[in-house]
Amino acid sequence: MTDVQTPATHPAPGVLSRIFRTEQDGAPGDGHEQVVLCHDRSSGLKAIIAIHSTALGPALGGTRFFPYASEEAALEDALNLSRGMSYKNALAGLDLGGGKAVIIGDPNKDKNEAMLRAYGRFVESLRGRYITACDVGTYVQDMDVIARETEFVTGRSPENGGAGDSSILTAFGVFQGMRATAQARWGQPTLRGKRVGVAGVGKVGHYLVGHLVADGATVVITDVSEAAVNRVRAAHPEVEVVADTAALLQAKLDVYAPCALGGALTDATVAALGEFGTSIVCGAANNQLAHPGVEKDLADRGILYAPDYLVNSGGVIQVADEIEGFNFERAKNKATKIFDTTLEIFTRAAADGVPPAVAADRLAEKRMREISALRTVLLPSARRG
Repeated sequence: MTDVQTPATHPAPGVLSRIFRTEQDGAPGDGHEQVVLCHDRSSGLKAIIAIHSTALGPALGGTRFFPYASEEAALEDALNLSRGMSYKNALAGLDLGGGKAVIIGDPNKDKNEAMLRAYGRFVESLRGRYITACDVGTYVQDMDVIARETEFVTGRSPENGGAGDSSILTAFGVFQGMRATAQARWGQPTLRGKRVGVAGVGKVGHYLVGHLVADGATVVITDVSEAAVNRVRAAHPEVEVVADTAALLQAKLDVYAPCALGGALTDATVAALGEFGTSIVCGAANNQLAHPGVEKDLADRGILYAPDYLVNSGGVIQVADEIEGFNFERAKNKATKIFDTTLEIFTRAAADGVPPAVAADRLAEKRMREISALRTVLLPSARRG
């Protein structure tokens, strides 16, 4: 193995400030505990592991394999995603912190066994501070390869003692969050008779469509991948298909579900949702808010937003259960509680007069702060024989 180092790419000062910034009142802020660049020349691996917080325990978060335009863009994504994992794991009630990794490259062209095993050795070098799993561009079979070099990996195949495809419970959790949002908006925990637009029907989105169709919703979909669209059409021929996200936003939706990459909720997107009468935004994509203030714009337009890291936590609940020995029903029962937590967030938001995203942040930060404070209680060392 060759290089393990803090950022050698000399990112812009704004990106560096994101790594080191902390809050004065003790809240987690954006400050990251550790950022590692991983480079293995022989396999071509270039990766970034970002550990945002270990206040609740080891940092758990997936590995994204994506053809970033630049190393700076990859670093920025790793920082955003790792911070989101801290909040996601906190709200899910897990004793795990937040981290994320990105591998720079095209997974369809660049991925190979040597690269994945090199990456696994870098994960192992962190000695359990970071536990990885699947994300965009990585799959269960990739985790099995990575696990040949490190024990700190989840989302492995069932035949190798793992939880398998975490997209299953991710979609289930989003559906529970959407049911809760429907309860808060329309008084009934169902999408029956509602028109739901799903942007992105890949790993998670196609499972979500299945839940929605079974619940009686009218579903409209779009995806840049024709294969992904055709898979949904084959399973659910009744779904409507539109050309792109712009067309989806104009489809007079009751619910908009962004399920692709982050930053989906821009000023223009929110304006379009308001113009065409969408009532709810609830989807699986991470980091949906393009910038601070979008959450207020949604609230001002009367659009009820279910915070993404709250409703899409079913997957991390699934892979976290694998750490102690996976039991699907136990994990599913935990993911079912996303319904109750979503309603709690809406109740807190209404009581405090803030958007749901702010209420969710406050609850997650409160848990991280209170549990991390337990470290001030000294525990005796184990007696050695």
